[in-house]
Amino acid sequence: MTEAESNTAAFFDLDGTLLSVNSTTLWIRRELKSGRISRFQYLQGLGFLLAYKFGIVNMDHVMQKALGTIRGMQEDTIIEWTRDWYHKEVRHFKAPGAQPVIDTHRRLGHKLVLLTSSSPYEAEFACRDFDLDHYLSSRYEVQNGLFTGDLVRPLCYGRGKVDLAEEYARTECIDLDKSFFYTDSYTDLPMLQRVGNPYVVHPDPRLKLKAKANGWPILDWR
Repeated sequence: MTEAESNTAAFFDLDGTLLSVNSTTLWIRRELKSGRISRFQYLQGLGFLLAYKFGIVNMDHVMQKALGTIRGMQEDTIIEWTRDWYHKEVRHFKAPGAQPVIDTHRRLGHKLVLLTSSSPYEAEFACRDFDLDHYLSSRYEVQNGLFTGDLVRPLCYGRGKVDLAEEYARTECIDLDKSFFYTDSYTDLPMLQRVGNPYVVHPDPRLKLKAKANGWPILDWR
């Protein structure tokens, strides 16, 4: 392995990229079926997801509000719920074209990193499932095994993804100018602009226009 290969990373978004769905939709549907949220909260959650897709929502506020619903709960309980949910409802939505790309980067000796705004618990299970090296995700404050209802900042969203990737790059001696990032979302524009090799995967309409304007490769893994 050359030095150029060992200091290169391939970062992957999760929802809509490695997965062909937005897994948050599956989660809130599960919460509705289990009776843990009301029909109104379910519809509100779908509204937030739509606003997220178009980048017109204050994610810090939304995440803080969502974490308020698990304040005081045991972290181990959420981990078990997430494990069961991921293996039963999420993993079969793997995008067919994702694994060959992951395998190519692995052969080249690149670090394989999941970069997602999803929970750290889903991120960990997805990281194992796709056999990646590391994950960077949203993080929740836990004290004495219980959720406080607060976020650990920066949130892994928008510019926050860049901040977390840069911190990881400093720790692992990764050159982001030689690295890759794959995503479907316009909200990931800061990270696409930060790496040397941006790729968009069946992008949303705004990202597709941006990709064409910048000459970024457009892939479809479905």
